[in-house]
Amino acid sequence: MPFEDSTDELYERIFDVNVKVCFYGCRAVVPRMKAQGGGVILNTASTAGIRPRPGLAVYNASKGAVITLTKSLAVELAPHRIRVVSICPVATDTANVAPASLAWSTAPMKPRAAPFIGTIPWGRLIDPEDIAHAAVFLASRRCRMVTGKAFEVDGGRDV
Repeated sequence: MPFEDSTDELYERIFDVNVKVCFYGCRAVVPRMKAQGGGVILNTASTAGIRPRPGLAVYNASKGAVITLTKSLAVELAPHRIRVVSICPVATDTANVAPASLAWSTAPMKPRAAPFIGTIPWGRLIDPEDIAHAAVFLASRRCRMVTGKAFEVDGGRDV
């Protein structure tokens, strides 16, 4: 949707779902993590916050806000040994992708998905398991010095 066609309702809905959820979630867990001596917060952002696409200005801005919140909290919470990282997936092969990837796999929709998939060097959308593996890795001690990063899970799209 062109930016000038965006409505207040659209803006509020997208920011409620994408930004407020992260804000309130972080605010809820920080006291407990401080009390226990540390922890890891993983926020869900998107490659749209790094490499915006046309027609998605409000969505792009919301994911950029999540990335900035993540970086801000990483700096603020580091003395408490709380790491904060945003996972930034490219379009994910779920029914929530618009148009839904399930529809993309049908013959009439394939031509609409092909140009976007063509921007991903791995040649496919990611699947939820790709995000889960990244989350497990980022939450592990192997990443104990990773904080404040926008971790791209994108098959190379943002290279």
